[in-house]
Amino acid sequence: MSWDFETDDAFQAELAWIDDFVREEIEPVDRIVRDPYDVGDPVRKALIRPLQDVVKQRGLWACHLSPRLGGRGYGQLKLALMNEVLGRSICGPVVFGCQAPDSGNAEILAHFGTEDLKRRYLDPLLAGDIVSCFSMTEPQGGTDPTLFETSAVLDGDEWVVNGEKWFSSNARYAAFLIVMVVTEPDAVPHHRLSALVVPSATAGVEIVRNVGAPGEPLGEGTHAYIRYTDVRVPKDHLLGDRGQGFVVAQTRLGGGRIHHAMRTLARIRWALDTMCERALSRTTTGGERLASQQFVQQMIADSWIEIEQFRLLVLQTAWKIDRYDDYKRVRGDISAVKAAMPKVYHDVAARALQLHGSLGVSNELPFGDMVLDSFRMGLADGATEVHKVTLARQVLSRHVPTDDLFPAYHLPRVEAQARRQLAPVLAALQEDP
Repeated sequence: MSWDFETDDAFQAELAWIDDFVREEIEPVDRIVRDPYDVGDPVRKALIRPLQDVVKQRGLWACHLSPRLGGRGYGQLKLALMNEVLGRSICGPVVFGCQAPDSGNAEILAHFGTEDLKRRYLDPLLAGDIVSCFSMTEPQGGTDPTLFETSAVLDGDEWVVNGEKWFSSNARYAAFLIVMVVTEPDAVPHHRLSALVVPSATAGVEIVRNVGAPGEPLGEGTHAYIRYTDVRVPKDHLLGDRGQGFVVAQTRLGGGRIHHAMRTLARIRWALDTMCERALSRTTTGGERLASQQFVQQMIADSWIEIEQFRLLVLQTAWKIDRYDDYKRVRGDISAVKAAMPKVYHDVAARALQLHGSLGVSNELPFGDMVLDSFRMGLADGATEVHKVTLARQVLSRHVPTDDLFPAYHLPRVEAQARRQLAPVLAALQEDP
């Protein structure tokens, strides 16, 4: 039996190096680079490219990829521990070549792309020369793939794409988009979709507007509302087989949700750290430290407990993925991670905001953005409610109903069974004078 909570010494040394590198070299860059996905920004090139070179020399570039593709082939547990550190920094994942959605798109191209697609798009993506977009969500159907309407019809040697997509993150910077389209309209719901590579410069690809978060100017966000009008792409830009789009999408989502959770956990833990510093530094009107107030102590204790519970759930799920190598088997666990994350994120960030008073609600600290981001996390990669339904179905599938009037665990029935099982002992006790 092997059961422990230790990290092997060699990988722990790598984590320590990553921690120092993020703190000393990458976090200062966060305050200067406007958007780490804007590969055309000269400031971004000057500051991020040298850091990427250091990571590559260290052998920690794109560790989620197999050695054949230039990575380390790390399992989900190691990747989770790495992302727990990288999540402290906006630029951290980009510096280490594991940023979403590019990491997932690279896996899709590696699994399902032709050699030509890999040469044209995967190679520069892995090198960090370009970024990409996963264009799935639709205005009328959200993230429910059974409601998608964007279509692709084969016309000779080309696919013709028509429709609209919503919240296609980083499309404004992307060299190509992986677009989920309906190619089999008469098939059963989960076999209607296919995935296509669409170069961003293709005629008919129109960014209607870029959507941002509250507080950002209209049209200045990074989540594109895209219209595809008679967009023609070569026939060989299909990823996988026709009708296999749902399978293609799942290739990128399972592990990606774990990485997302650990990066979010890093931000949550940072919020707890700020709460502790604030509580120890500030005094009440009576001259006592905030840290001596029971309400503040409860906020800190609740936050610590929630963080540790969530972290263990994430790491156990990552371990299960590595152990079973079957995302279907761990589907319920992944849904649990996804469903738990927004609440922990919201509650800890909200407490940190409250504890910092007027400074906490200002734009000079990120707590307001974090609270708002917690709601986005409840929608990204599938709404929380959907994942709870998935989890409940998985849990229920492991149980069976009873046709008896009273259940097997009904206490009178349990006691009667116990008396029958232990009857010889009880009888002997009664005979013993």
